[in-house]
Amino acid sequence: MVAILLLFTILYCVRLNGQLTRLKADESAMKATIGELIAATEKAERAIAGLKATVREADESLGARLREAEKFSEDIVKTTEAGAEVLDRLTQIAGARPWLLGVAPAPEPQSNAPSPKAIMQAAQAVADRARARVKGLAA
Repeated sequence: MVAILLLFTILYCVRLNGQLTRLKADESAMKATIGELIAATEKAERAIAGLKATVREADESLGARLREAEKFSEDIVKTTEAGAEVLDRLTQIAGARPWLLGVAPAPEPQSNAPSPKAIMQAAQAVADRARARVKGLAA
């Protein structure tokens, strides 16, 4: 009876030894997987840091371009206003000349072109939108 129990114990130990061997093999595979996961995580963190730097550079560049565009827009508005004033003066001069000669002025032709005031208002609207975008990006 003792021999049978001893035989069962030996067989159980052999089986247990096989399971322990497989467990150790799985442990080394798990360590390798964890090492690969850590390396991939570090690589992803470096990539994210690089992307953040790129976004910062793009944001600064875009902000500078928007500020420059706003300056150009303001210059265009000023130039358009000055052009409208010159056009008004020229219109007054051209309109006064036939009267000086005693000739009735010809009726002004109707044009489909937008008025200088409408152009100025459109340019101002563009400048306002650009300022709003710059303020929105700065916030």
